[in-house]
Amino acid sequence: MNAGAVPNPERTTIKRTTSPITMAPNRLLADWRICLLLLLGLWAVIYMTGLARPALLDDADTVHAEAAKEMLQRHDWVTLYVNGIRYLEKAPLMYWGVATSYTLFGISEWSTRLPLMLGVLAMILATYGLGRWTFGSEGGFDSALVLATALGPFLFTRFLIPDVPVGLWLTLTFWLFLVSLEQTKPSRWICWGLAAVCALNVLTKGLIGLVFPAGAIGLYLLLTGNLRLLFKLRLFSSSLVFLAIAAPWHILAALRNPPQGNVRGFLWFYFVNEHILRFLNRRVPRDYDTVPLLLFWVLLVLWLIPWTVFLPQSLQEVPRRWREFRSQMTRRQRAYLLFFLWNVVIVGFFSLSTRQEYYTIPAIPGMALLVGGWLQRERASDADSRERRNGRISSAILLAVGAIIAVAGFALLFFSKAPAPGTDLSDLLRKNPQDYALSFGHFLDLTPQAMGAFRVPLFGFSLAFLLGTLVNFILRRRNRAGAGNVALAAMMVVVLACVRIAFGIFSPIISSKDLALAIREQYQPGDQIVVGGLYENASTLNFYSGLPLHSLHARGGNMWYGTQFPGAPRVWETQASFAEMWTGPQRVFFWTDQEDPAALHGLTSYVVARRGGKTIFSNQPKAPAQRSSLHGN
Repeated sequence: MNAGAVPNPERTTIKRTTSPITMAPNRLLADWRICLLLLLGLWAVIYMTGLARPALLDDADTVHAEAAKEMLQRHDWVTLYVNGIRYLEKAPLMYWGVATSYTLFGISEWSTRLPLMLGVLAMILATYGLGRWTFGSEGGFDSALVLATALGPFLFTRFLIPDVPVGLWLTLTFWLFLVSLEQTKPSRWICWGLAAVCALNVLTKGLIGLVFPAGAIGLYLLLTGNLRLLFKLRLFSSSLVFLAIAAPWHILAALRNPPQGNVRGFLWFYFVNEHILRFLNRRVPRDYDTVPLLLFWVLLVLWLIPWTVFLPQSLQEVPRRWREFRSQMTRRQRAYLLFFLWNVVIVGFFSLSTRQEYYTIPAIPGMALLVGGWLQRERASDADSRERRNGRISSAILLAVGAIIAVAGFALLFFSKAPAPGTDLSDLLRKNPQDYALSFGHFLDLTPQAMGAFRVPLFGFSLAFLLGTLVNFILRRRNRAGAGNVALAAMMVVVLACVRIAFGIFSPIISSKDLALAIREQYQPGDQIVVGGLYENASTLNFYSGLPLHSLHARGGNMWYGTQFPGAPRVWETQASFAEMWTGPQRVFFWTDQEDPAALHGLTSYVVARRGGKTIFSNQPKAPAQRSSLHGN
């Protein structure tokens, strides 16, 4: 493959179409400053308006927030701690960002979420930059518009996980690589930038930060017969740059957490257990579930809603023939092939391993670029072109989906009733604990009766989908594809606002903040808190109260490995030790999500607070207090 420069993408004539298409960028979108302002405003409306609400959630959200908080409190930026226990599972970069935010702004919900939201903005802008470089001004804006308004990235920034930053680093990695393809000898800054971004990705989510870019780039070079490019990437100096950024933390973590007695130390747990054994589905402890493979594949495209309908035609631009791979491809063709491989590598990797719903989020920028390039091609084409016809067909399909969503939503509104004032939403749910290992497993508890609590967001969601898809259909029928994209983006602003409102209504079910505040009102030095289950089931108690938690559960979960180190706090309780603690002189608070917890049978107990299907019991009353009618002699 000849890696020589190609013409500016804004003046390139695209092949494989029924009529010639000459790129004529929209005058407004041709100005990058206007595009950045538009994208910044869209990001602020969608992502920043919910920064302070709702409360942080149990499990990953407050487990990760607590790790950042304890990093700051301990002045230890190497070894992560949660609940006073070593937490060696994760790479540190996200926690460094949150701890820095706490340093600058204090500890709060919004300062916890701020670094992640800034990561979303950076990913949107990086997608715009790569799309503009590849497809021209309109293609860059359309790609960023798709990413900014897609469903998946919004859903999986409702709690603190590092997958969005992984998507950011991958976007920058592939941009630098595509630039290197157009240089006879890639510059040292391009090569070193590639190495630096890969190192940051490794510090964000471990070895996949290297596996994903290496897999996609390796496949690209193999298919195009250009493996010799590897030797032009200044491998020696680039490796030094990579190691200078990625190695220090790993070395320090290994030195500070060496093998001790029967504990194998950081290197075994982080690299072997959390990478190799997790991939092989043999990680210890096996306290997680995995999404069925077919559902995992379906969810990948659903996370791109509503732009999913444009994905099939966008894939038609991906080179598919061997002679195309080995020919002198245009910049656009090279990019399309790489963006496609970006998705293939991520989906293929997790298809062979354990997987959660959000594991494909780092692939979303690649899909946004595929769709954004096609949207640019559609609006730049003639009125009777194949692209315009495909756009109208897709808009009709999307309208049908919008109509189905609206009918279902309005039917739920008709048959459901608003709950009586003071009703706890948990009383209207049906528990499915077998699904709670999945990130959105609790939402499967919803019943038609419970939907009455969501009447406002459900109405807005249904109406927005109907009107947005209808307006898009009408505009595309009139050959106003760009205006149709704006209609879909406006629809998603309303849809995502409704999702955020619904999430706030549901948050007491998956957060224990109110219970933590109730404990703080009664807490006296020496009191103990015991969770009826694993620590992560009620981790908000730890974050909001600042108090350590004990766990009445078999050893497992996030605290399993850290508690094996000599000197680790004692956190595990058996039924016998718990009963002894409960009948002792100290006040004990007990968190449970069971209506009639077996752990309290035969023991005197008092209700401190109830919310969201969870209860705090105590072994001592608060004067004046009423003894629980559920337990006691």
